[in-house]
Amino acid sequence: MQTDWIYGLLGGLMIGMGGAVFLLANGRIMGASGILGGLVDGSGRNTARERLVFLAGVFLLPLLMTPLFGPIDTHAPTNIAVLVAGGLLVGVGTRIANGCTSGHGVCGISRMNLRGIVATVFYILAGGLTVILFRHILGVI
Repeated sequence: MQTDWIYGLLGGLMIGMGGAVFLLANGRIMGASGILGGLVDGSGRNTARERLVFLAGVFLLPLLMTPLFGPIDTHAPTNIAVLVAGGLLVGVGTRIANGCTSGHGVCGISRMNLRGIVATVFYILAGGLTVILFRHILGVI
């Protein structure tokens, strides 16, 4: 029986809960790119500690969950150039869109924010077109 969908469900629940806790505790929207971006460009200097704690949780939680669920195959490409290019494109895209999927998709849609809904629709369309282009037409991934 295929159970990969359970990992997506659990991950989605954890991201949603994290967004709710972040909003309730800080009064601000949880957007991973904004949290990281504020550290990089210095605009989040006054909230650096909470930003670092959040990012530490993002990186450490998968390590803590591995003993419970075992290693999970992410199907990430092994081509380092593709990973670097993808990371750079995501970074540029989040700056252009003034947020990422956690800010717009999870927190924006849950608050019925029109900007978040529109941004998420475009994220999904861009992702689909990227897969069609790079996987099915160019065969890179």
